[in-house]
Amino acid sequence: MGADEGYLLDNRQTRAGARLEALATLFDPSTFRHMRDLGVGAGWRCWEVGAGGRSVPDWLAGQVGPTGMVVATDIDTSCLAGLADDRVHVLRHDVGAQDPPASDLDLVHARLVLTHVPRRHAALTSMVAALRPGGRLLLEEADPGLQPLICPDEHGPEQQLANRLRSGFRTLMAGRAADLAYGRTLPRLLRDHGLVDVGADAYFPITAPACTALERATVEQIRDRLISGGIATAAEIDHHLDNIDTGRVPDLATSPMISAWGRKP
Repeated sequence: MGADEGYLLDNRQTRAGARLEALATLFDPSTFRHMRDLGVGAGWRCWEVGAGGRSVPDWLAGQVGPTGMVVATDIDTSCLAGLADDRVHVLRHDVGAQDPPASDLDLVHARLVLTHVPRRHAALTSMVAALRPGGRLLLEEADPGLQPLICPDEHGPEQQLANRLRSGFRTLMAGRAADLAYGRTLPRLLRDHGLVDVGADAYFPITAPACTALERATVEQIRDRLISGGIATAAEIDHHLDNIDTGRVPDLATSPMISAWGRKP
């Protein structure tokens, strides 16, 4: 399949809201833990890159308080409606093509963003440039190459079908220039961009209701692409969704989420 244009899971698609909600349920606790460890607090100036939904900007706004600032950007801000107030600024912005929307920032954070940005190097350079000396960068990207199966325990035909559809999803992503091994490179890339005190860890849930919700929403969003790409038939997709609904694939996993952080000297 040839390359295609645009983000495969853009925020205007049906079920985008359900997918963003499931991602927040799964990964916000880990993200917030890292942000607390980095010291996010009153008066901080933060940039949430590719915000998608409201959960992270909302949490940051509560942490920075009335003396702080949060800039939430995305190429599609439709899921950020109603978020803007005196301390949260919502902007349409392409991190790979446009200058940073603010400078001298205490924190820049992006989750599940750079894997999908064709100009990843330019985007990362822009985020580092936006930091003040001593500012912190936190990047979080999934790495399906480290654990590619949505059903790690592939013990029956239901799990085999789920894993085949997940492999097809990765094929579709790669066809849109996504770097599916980007997560593991983050510590090195942060050091290459001059950051110090670099650290990283990985997290992925294996069994959770939100894993099930995320899989259903994702498959429904890419259904037509799976069919047109010859990856699966409509009947196979319906069978997989029925397997989800009836609990025949209860142990659904995510790809490992690599979180890496560093400080600008």
